[in-house]
Amino acid sequence: MISVLTIVAGRKTALSNLIKGLAESTVLPDELVIVFMNEPTSEMPLLPFPVHCYSLMQPAHLPLAAARNLAARNANGDFLIFLDVDCIPSATLIADYKNQISAHALLSGQVSYLKSGATNADDFLSRMEGLSTPDPIRAGLETISYSLFWSLNFACSKTTYQKIGGFDEGYKGYGAEDTDFSFSAEQQQVPLQCVPAKAYHQYHDSFSPPLNHLEDIIGNANRFFQKWNSWPMEGWLKAFQQMGLIKWDGQDLRLIRMPTEEEIMATLKK
Repeated sequence: MISVLTIVAGRKTALSNLIKGLAESTVLPDELVIVFMNEPTSEMPLLPFPVHCYSLMQPAHLPLAAARNLAARNANGDFLIFLDVDCIPSATLIADYKNQISAHALLSGQVSYLKSGATNADDFLSRMEGLSTPDPIRAGLETISYSLFWSLNFACSKTTYQKIGGFDEGYKGYGAEDTDFSFSAEQQQVPLQCVPAKAYHQYHDSFSPPLNHLEDIIGNANRFFQKWNSWPMEGWLKAFQQMGLIKWDGQDLRLIRMPTEEEIMATLKK
């Protein structure tokens, strides 16, 4: 039994597109499990598979780790496919994962990025390959390191998820919880395998570096360093340091000041 799991905060249109993609899959999921973060559940359309919705309220932060764990606990399937709400599955994503089902491995799927306005195009679900560009870092790689794992599109058995320990709920909000998950997988000697299961990431405004998540990133980076004695998100930390926002000497990381609204908007990707 295959369960697709996604977590949501405000992205109603993105969720609708994800669901449309699932409904057109060559192999349908046995269920879809949705966790709404810091908001009530929404009514779902009639679909060719059951949908189970849950609400998780932890308003101080976006509870990404806790939401994924809640979805996994409530999934009825013995094989779990995690899709970010911004991802639309290709028609063969579930079939591609099903062909690679393993009781032991952590499976990492592919992601391509849809261009701005792509989901407004006529019949966009059948045109997503042409309306997108491959991930510039992982595209074409047959293997990836655990440090390159991400939670946008991955799968594993429920047994493997439990062996890894799920996501560490000590991470609050945005940043590093997925790298921590993969490091835990490596520690538990769970193989990381790339598979051709492709999802298409829907365009939305984003910031580089993500100054809008600065406090979460600092807190999560410190937690990660305490656990693994290495720093995650180093590119972002270096950028924050160059802007005079943090003090970071390789052993100690702390906030010096918050960015101004003008500084945040200057990092908005065009």
